[in-house]
Amino acid sequence: MKKGKLIVFSAPSGSGKTTIVRYLLAQKELHLDFSISATSRPKRGEEIDGKDYYFISASEFQQKITENAFVEYEEVYKDNFYGTLKSELNRIWAEGKHVIFDIDVIGGLKIKNQFPEQTLAVFVRPPSVEELERRLRFRQTETEEKIQMRIAKAEREMATSGQFDVILKNYDLENAKNDAYKLVHDYLSMI
Repeated sequence: MKKGKLIVFSAPSGSGKTTIVRYLLAQKELHLDFSISATSRPKRGEEIDGKDYYFISASEFQQKITENAFVEYEEVYKDNFYGTLKSELNRIWAEGKHVIFDIDVIGGLKIKNQFPEQTLAVFVRPPSVEELERRLRFRQTETEEKIQMRIAKAEREMATSGQFDVILKNYDLENAKNDAYKLVHDYLSMI
């Protein structure tokens, strides 16, 4: 079976990458499917296993690491793992679709490094760190401590943007969605 392409969207939290990825998934002519990550963290709110994440215990996650079952993974906090299962890519490719990721910067770069010839890695850049902070505060889902942690992480992540194939500026969401569509459409047309 011919393998499809990998489309990676990475950005600091609050940059709009999830909104852009959801928009692209709704464009059926692109033949995209979302890569569901595995995590060892507990479910939050209305999250559904197998839709939002594959929820597994930390020990199960570590067992899968020893089995080399992941394309990439990261221990974000002690025993709090996130990763992309190889079986997830195979599932999507078997359906004749391309894989799209909404993934953190480190994971995005790991995927690009493993599959350089079939990956388009896009970094979504917000107008500024101040605007990012405003967006995070507007969500009203984070404590002040979490917001400050996310801002500090965002500054480090923005420094890696040059390692991606494309920097997509999200200064206006509608323009960013249109630009993302053109990028992905043109990349997939090169098959």
